[in-house]
Amino acid sequence: MTLNPDFTTSTNATAPTPQLLRSNPLLMSQESSSPVSEWSEPEEKTRRNLAWNVAPNLLVSFKYAWAGLRYAFITQRNFRIHTIIGTIAITLGMTLRVSGVEMAIVGLTISLVLTFELLNTALESVVDLTVKQSYHELAKIAKDCAAGAVLVSAIAAIFVGCLILLPPLYATTNSLFNHL
Repeated sequence: MTLNPDFTTSTNATAPTPQLLRSNPLLMSQESSSPVSEWSEPEEKTRRNLAWNVAPNLLVSFKYAWAGLRYAFITQRNFRIHTIIGTIAITLGMTLRVSGVEMAIVGLTISLVLTFELLNTALESVVDLTVKQSYHELAKIAKDCAAGAVLVSAIAAIFVGCLILLPPLYATTNSLFNHL
């Protein structure tokens, strides 16, 4: 099932129609992994150069990335919650002198949760931009699945954090109470 140029589904075709390929030069051909294009070389080179006008250098790219992180932190309650819990977990691990490998696992797990939260925020923004103020069942499914991905990663992070941080926390707490 593919899309026709008018974006309706077609059941009798197994590949994009030639009209669709000509209308979207970024679609890949099935014969090769190169983009299908009818543009001349100078036009294609101009298009590629225009893509770099958004971030002319690496510093500006980092500026945009920080703007995204800042936006998520300011506007997304769950991103703030995950950031605070992650900071507590890192602080607790350092206080308990957890090994470097275990701290790396905790850090990667926290990063995974925050990454999924950022992707969820981006997907929700794009879906909201697309459907505007109307309701669409596919928009709900997309948003729910993205939120589900965050939930799965958060549950995995709790599991990893408990496996790594609870034993040394228990040992430290137990030794403190034995000295009293």
